[in-house]
Amino acid sequence: MKAMILAAGKGTRVRPLTYDLPKPMIPILGKPVMAYLIEHLAKYGVNEIMVNVSYLHEKIEDYFGEGHQYDVQIGYSFEGYTNDQGEVVPQPLGSAGGMKKIQQFGGFFDETTIVLCGDALIDLDIKSALFEHKRKGALASVVTREVPWDKVSSYGVVVTEKDGRIKSFQEKPSQAEALSNFVSTGIYIFEPAILDLIPPGQPFDIGADLFPLLAAKGLPFYAQTRAFNWIDIGSVTDYWEVCQSVLLGEVAHMDVPGIQINDGLWVGLNTSIDWNGTQIEGPVYIGSGCRVEAGARIVGPTWIGHGSHICQGASVVRSVLFEYTRVLPNVSLEEMIVFKDYSVDRSGEMRHVSEYELDAWANARDRRSKRRGDEANDTIEKRNLA
Repeated sequence: MKAMILAAGKGTRVRPLTYDLPKPMIPILGKPVMAYLIEHLAKYGVNEIMVNVSYLHEKIEDYFGEGHQYDVQIGYSFEGYTNDQGEVVPQPLGSAGGMKKIQQFGGFFDETTIVLCGDALIDLDIKSALFEHKRKGALASVVTREVPWDKVSSYGVVVTEKDGRIKSFQEKPSQAEALSNFVSTGIYIFEPAILDLIPPGQPFDIGADLFPLLAAKGLPFYAQTRAFNWIDIGSVTDYWEVCQSVLLGEVAHMDVPGIQINDGLWVGLNTSIDWNGTQIEGPVYIGSGCRVEAGARIVGPTWIGHGSHICQGASVVRSVLFEYTRVLPNVSLEEMIVFKDYSVDRSGEMRHVSEYELDAWANARDRRSKRRGDEANDTIEKRNLA
């Protein structure tokens, strides 16, 4: 079996994280989501993997290379072109269109292939899914999950016969219109003949175009209903909730990295914590090269990325700070994701740092922000002496 990872989208619903990262590179416990996928595929002996890339493609290619560190082979298909000014212009072809381009170029899809979206954590039993696919003589299989009825409007709903043959799809229907509460997980198993149904040289989507075509033609097209962990990062709010669940130990086989130095507290290498008046309530991870000043307060579940600096009197509660974040003195961040110049709260509201009345955080590598922090600390000390 071969694999195809879909990684060409812009991830607009996960902004601001995707201003600077392609969605498959969003980190969970400091490691890109796509890395977990590749490790899972390798576990089942799937070692030939194609990835279609477009938006910020170099971030994915530079990180994963040709896959040697995972004992797999990874190939890339870039969707876009270079314009007259020498600029790389992404131009996604759609999930199915990208597969057709790969097939026309080198004939990669010459055996059964599992296709996965590059932005979800899964622990699917791939061997069992392949067995069911073969047993039913399916040309295409869609792995589905049951979701609460009030959640169906966020997904592509799959409508089937009693034997699992797919009749139709509903793209994000309202609860009143939904004919099923079984949804596509973005995991598919395809036979090579599927590629013959995809038109060349034009955008063509698996869910919106290919699947309705399969259903209309009455081809052997089945849904599989499986119990497995499927953690989809559909929005920034989802990402915050996933990080909370992972740090709480609610996701199997995902352990907090670093060294545990206290109950619920893990740290990376060369991290400095001044414990004078500092309160840390786990679960908390503080990355390598971080500095926590006296009087800081950190309440978990919280993840603090490497190179960060929590200044005197600052409070970080149930939050995710990306690397090199300096939280300035006496600033309180609660249920926040902080990514470079942006924050997103639990409800999904995004704000630029300039929208805050007072400076709240800055780049920890910026000397100017260090001076602001030092000046604020001096003010605090003078006030305390007075």
